[in-house]
Amino acid sequence: MELLFVALGGAFLGIAARYLLPGRHTHGSMLVPAVGTAVASIVWVALTWLGWAWDGGWIWWVSLILAAAGSVAAGIWLGRSRTRGDRQMLHTLMKTGHPGHA
Repeated sequence: MELLFVALGGAFLGIAARYLLPGRHTHGSMLVPAVGTAVASIVWVALTWLGWAWDGGWIWWVSLILAAAGSVAAGIWLGRSRTRGDRQMLHTLMKTGHPGHA
């Protein structure tokens, strides 16, 4: 049950990152929240395998802080990567022309 709660926490942090960071128009609406959910879940499971108690405070803090960091990193990276790719594609199209351009 705790894994569900930490996954939801990661999703909420991912949603917050999506709407607080610039460049959200460059990627899908669920991608950054999915990253937050995945990071929180993976970190939680890894820490429980390492013997951290699920009812301890540190496992929650570490899982959610890393989920927030992963969401922010993904949002920033995706925005920059997509903007750079779009610029390169526009440059290529302007240089070579595209079909239908008179």
